[in-house]
Amino acid sequence: MSNNINHTGVIEKIEGNLVFVRITQQSACSGCHAKSMCTASESKDKIIEVPDYSGKFSVNENVIICGQSSLGLQAVLLAFIFPLILIVAIIATGNILLWKEATSGICSLTLLAVYYCILYFLRDKLKKRFIFTLKKLNQ
Repeated sequence: MSNNINHTGVIEKIEGNLVFVRITQQSACSGCHAKSMCTASESKDKIIEVPDYSGKFSVNENVIICGQSSLGLQAVLLAFIFPLILIVAIIATGNILLWKEATSGICSLTLLAVYYCILYFLRDKLKKRFIFTLKKLNQ
C-alpha cells in the first residue's frame, strides 16, 4: 500500500512561489459505463495551492499532486470525527444535566459553529501542516 495520495491536475496559475492546480474530484461511480444515464455520477473541480520553489512548472501543464495518506486521515479527523464527538458530548451532557432537547441541540450547533470558526482562523497554520508536492506528469 502506498503512503502517498496522488491526483492529476492542470496548473491554472502561478503567483510567486504558489502554484494553483485544478484537480477534478469524481464520485466513485463516475467510471461506470451507464453514468450518462444516471444522475448519481458527479464531479467537482477544486483548486489546490501548492508551494513550489523550483520554478520548473508552467501554466496549463499537466502535473501530479502528491500528499501523504496520513494527512488525509488527519483532515478527516479535523473535519468530521472531532465535530461528531463534540456534538455527541454536548447532547449527552445536556441529557445528564436534564436540559431540554432544544437547548442541547442549540448548544451543540453553537459549539460546532465555534469549532469550525477556530479551524477557519487556524487555516494558515493548517496550510503549513498539510503540504502537497508537485511532480511532472511525464516523469
